[in-house]
Amino acid sequence: MSVVPIEAATPLVESEDEDLEPSGRTAWIIGLGNPGLRYEQTPHNIGFRVIDELARRHGIRVTMREGAAITGSGHFGGREVMLVKPQTFMNDTGRAVASLMQAGRLGRKDLIIVHDELDLPWTGLKIRKKGSSAGHNGIRSVIAAVGTPLFTRVRVGIRPDHDLADAAVYVLAPWEREMRDALDEVTGYAADAVECIVAEGANKAMARFNRRAQGIREEEE
Repeated sequence: MSVVPIEAATPLVESEDEDLEPSGRTAWIIGLGNPGLRYEQTPHNIGFRVIDELARRHGIRVTMREGAAITGSGHFGGREVMLVKPQTFMNDTGRAVASLMQAGRLGRKDLIIVHDELDLPWTGLKIRKKGSSAGHNGIRSVIAAVGTPLFTRVRVGIRPDHDLADAAVYVLAPWEREMRDALDEVTGYAADAVECIVAEGANKAMARFNRRAQGIREEEE
C-alpha cells in the first residue's frame, strides 16, 4: 500500500506553533501499543492504557474498526475527539495512521500521539510538538506515514532506575513490581495532559505538565 503524506503540497517550516494549537477540527488521540493480551501489561503499551483511561473518563467506547485501527468518538475539552488504538504491531503503526489519512479523516495538525519513552525516566512526561523518533520504532513509522515530524506527541517515561541488559526485552515484558504502584498515577497524569492539549493547546500543556521523575535533575534527550 502506498503512503500519501498529509498536506504534501503545503510548505513545512520548523516553527509552526500556531498550526498545532486548538482548532475546530476533531482531535485524533492515538495511543501506541501492540494488540493482544500478551502485551497488555507491558511498558510498550502505556499509550493504550492512556486511551483506556480517557475512554473511561468520558464514556467513549473504542470499538469501531477503521482500517488498521479501532476507534471511538466523543467530546471533551470543548472539542470532538477520536480515540484510536492501532491494531498493527508497533513497528508498523504508520500503516494504521495512513489508513485514516487516506480515508480523509485526519491531517497532521489533528494528531496527538501518546507513547512510551525509554529516554525519559519512570514517572517523567514530556509533551513535544516536533522532533525525531529518538529511536522509537512506532514514532518512526508514524513520521514516515505523515511525511513530517511536526505533530504533537505525549512522551511517557518508562525507564527504570537501573541499567537495562536488553531494552527490547524490557519494553515487551510485564511491568516491574516496584513500578506498578505508580502506574495508575502516571496513566492519569498523561490523560490529564492530553485533555489539556485538546482544550488549551500544546503550548499551555507543555508549561503545565512537562515534568521529570522525582529526584531527576536532568532528563536525557
